[in-house]
Amino acid sequence: MSGTTLDDTTAVVHMVRGELDNSAPVAFGRFTAPALDLDRLVWPRSEPGPAFDVPVAEIIDLLVETGEALKADRAGLLAEALERMVPVSPLPAEVLERAYAVLWRSFQRPGLYAQIDHELGGADVLDGWREVRLPDDRIAATRAFPPRLVHIIAGNAPGVAAMSVVRGALTKGVNLLKLPSNDLFTATAILRTMAAVAPGHPVVRSFSAVYWRGGDEAVESVLFRPQFFDKLVAWGGESTIRSAVKYVGPGFELVSFDPKTSISMIGREAFASEENLAQAADAGAADATFFNQQACVASRFQFVEGSWDDADRYAALLCERLGVAREFSSADGPRVGAELREEIDVLRSMEPEYRVWGGYDGRGLVIRSPEPVDFHPDGKIVDVVPVGALSEAVAHAGVATQTVGVYPDTRKAELRDALACAGVQRVVSLGRAGGMPPGLSHDGFYPLQRLMRWVNDE
Repeated sequence: MSGTTLDDTTAVVHMVRGELDNSAPVAFGRFTAPALDLDRLVWPRSEPGPAFDVPVAEIIDLLVETGEALKADRAGLLAEALERMVPVSPLPAEVLERAYAVLWRSFQRPGLYAQIDHELGGADVLDGWREVRLPDDRIAATRAFPPRLVHIIAGNAPGVAAMSVVRGALTKGVNLLKLPSNDLFTATAILRTMAAVAPGHPVVRSFSAVYWRGGDEAVESVLFRPQFFDKLVAWGGESTIRSAVKYVGPGFELVSFDPKTSISMIGREAFASEENLAQAADAGAADATFFNQQACVASRFQFVEGSWDDADRYAALLCERLGVAREFSSADGPRVGAELREEIDVLRSMEPEYRVWGGYDGRGLVIRSPEPVDFHPDGKIVDVVPVGALSEAVAHAGVATQTVGVYPDTRKAELRDALACAGVQRVVSLGRAGGMPPGLSHDGFYPLQRLMRWVNDE
């Protein structure tokens, strides 16, 4: 850290048990963060967490108020976080601004109840014991008991922090959020806003959000233990998940949002008219550019049912639409890196088997290839592959495929069972990959259900 002093770096804020942490700062190169007091980041099992007995209705009221406060941002906490994010985020300022402007949507009452009702069957199992009749006519009871959770959150989209706070609050449990190095500010801005809405509230006191270097054994070997936490909720790339797995054992479970990729399938109906083709290309571009292709839901490979000429027509229109600004993408994305440029330059020389549209300026690039390319398209790059039938494209889906966008809607029903069998978790209408409706499964499971500790009285 030569040449770096505490005065010329950005100060990262920590929240510990619902309050600002004023511990002495430690330098992490381009930023500083308060020194960790590991004892304050755990809650003893000898006593219940602060919110264990708070009624669900009260928690939802607090979350709704927090959402309204985020929307108004009268204290400027989100504005401050955004200002600090812009210089260090891979996302352009305009995309971050729009993402921050809608963080409050995660805190709307209908969506909160949808999660509880669809994932848990109602609030009664959170507020108390639900009686169930057993096959032998005995009566038992079950409860979704508040858990103790440590979250390793991802920083590729600010909404991940909001989602983590909402889910953690709805469980009534205690929550330790590890701030990601590519988003050191969103989670704490949300928690500070919640603390301003209801200082000292049990839900507020149930949250801590701090930073440590991922994989730091001096921290993780102490915290990642069953005497402190029930579950490790991990988002991120393969290295993050592999690092987390070594701590998993009896009493300490991993709930993993694994790294995923997504694809699209465009049926031959797209070529029935110029209007259909334009609609499909725009929808395909919307899915490909979600958070400038940084999100798991963003499509990278698009399979077109038709001839090479059909695929070329679609690819040309798709390239034009990749350069359009949308709610969560910018017209100009990151410039294509040297390594990818070299790969694509080789393909440019291989016409007609391969064709390439667009340049390396970040406004979008499309490759049409006979088979999926063997590199990872990134930064608004899409590989278009012609297939004789959409069913052939199923072979290119697997357990690492999160979302498949299909055009037209009427083709989803014939594909969804085969896609599910291949390992896919989401089948959506083309253009609707971005965002996940509350109350539905995420990465193949119901998060709230997995986060809870299920206890029986038999």
